[in-house]
Formats: sequence, structure tokens, C-alpha cells
Amino acid sequence: QVTLVESGGGLVQAGDSLRLSCAASGRAFSSYAMAWFRQAPGKEREFVATLSWNGFSTVYLDSVKGRFTIARDNAKNTVYLQMNSLKPEDTAVYYCAASRRDGALNSRDYTFWGQGTQVTVSS
Repeated sequence: QVTLVESGGGLVQAGDSLRLSCAASGRAFSSYAMAWFRQAPGKEREFVATLSWNGFSTVYLDSVKGRFTIARDNAKNTVYLQMNSLKPEDTAVYYCAASRRDGALNSRDYTFWGQGTQVTVSS
């Protein structure tokens, strides 16, 4: 069992940066691939980024490449999403998730989910 708690969301202006954190409790965090998804009002949940259990492999949504960076600190049981050059279309609730499968892009492949943190980007 893994419990995930996100933090770091907020209201920012276009062009600003935010760093989201996801703290994990439970055993074997370092054996899980971790990901960030987001869900905007009226839209389906969308994959944003994923990072392999060892931190060596990443996959990003095309629209966030070059702006967002996913990273993990297995010693702290934490995964991060650094978001730079934010745009109004990045506005959503951001969720972190854990999977036994590296490189998974589908939310169905993720077993554990956090409660989400709101990111709002004003124009």
C-alpha cells in the first residue's frame, strides 16, 4: 500500500513557475514508477509526465516538453513536478500516481493516487 499526498499548487500568472511535490508513505516507494496527471474542468484526466523507478527514464506530454520536469528523491519518498513558463491551459487539478509499470501513459496502469492539488494560471 502506498499513500500519496500532493502539495505546492496555487494561483500564478502566465509565465510563472511552480513546483509540485508528492510525498509517499508506505514501503517500496523506490520500486514504483511515478507519474503526474491533470484534470481540467469538464475534461478527462490527462497524462502529464512519468518517471521510472530508478529515475533514468521519463516521458512527457508533448505540450509540456521543455517546460515541465519530473524528478524523484527516493531517500525522501518524494516525487516532484517542476513547472516553468506556465500557461492558462495548464490550469487543472494535478494528481500524482504510482505504478509497477515503467513508462505507462494510461491512468488505468496506475494503482495508487493522491487527492490532487489545484494549479490555476491566470492570463
